[in-house]
Amino acid sequence: MRKLLNEELTRLTNDEFKKSDKTPLVIVLDNVRSLNNIGSVFRSADAYLIEKIYLCGITAQPPHKDIRKTALGATETIEWQYVEDTLELVHNLNSEGYLTCAIEQAENSKSLHNFIPAKNQKVAIILGNEVKGVQQEVVNACKETIELEQYGTKHSLNISVCAGIVMYDLFHKLYSSS
Repeated sequence: MRKLLNEELTRLTNDEFKKSDKTPLVIVLDNVRSLNNIGSVFRSADAYLIEKIYLCGITAQPPHKDIRKTALGATETIEWQYVEDTLELVHNLNSEGYLTCAIEQAENSKSLHNFIPAKNQKVAIILGNEVKGVQQEVVNACKETIELEQYGTKHSLNISVCAGIVMYDLFHKLYSSS
């Protein structure tokens, strides 16, 4: 089996990406402190045609060399916006018809495997700080809490790894339910 060359991969140009239909999914980063995590989330968002990323609280914003290092140009394709108050943003997304989902270990959370969004549902996932997670008041404001089941000793994933898993899963669920 031969590995494909970069020239053989079907890739959109930045302009084609910006004009393409997007996955009805937005990502909210709630006080994410690692610039590398932020860049990695941008890169995964590009891979799955994510509608938009919201950067909230202490979450750094492009342009920054450490974000750029892991984003590999995705800050030029993904629409993003800084919003200081995550809670206010979640309330706004709720009123705009998004199904807001905190990605968090919580009472009565739903397993990602069992979470099936409705056809044509706009979804917003909220990912939290590397140490403290999603703020409790933000979890309370979300319509759902989704948990990635884990079986080892750590009970946590790196935020960019978690984001990538959730984006991949929801990309396929949102398109297969259409």
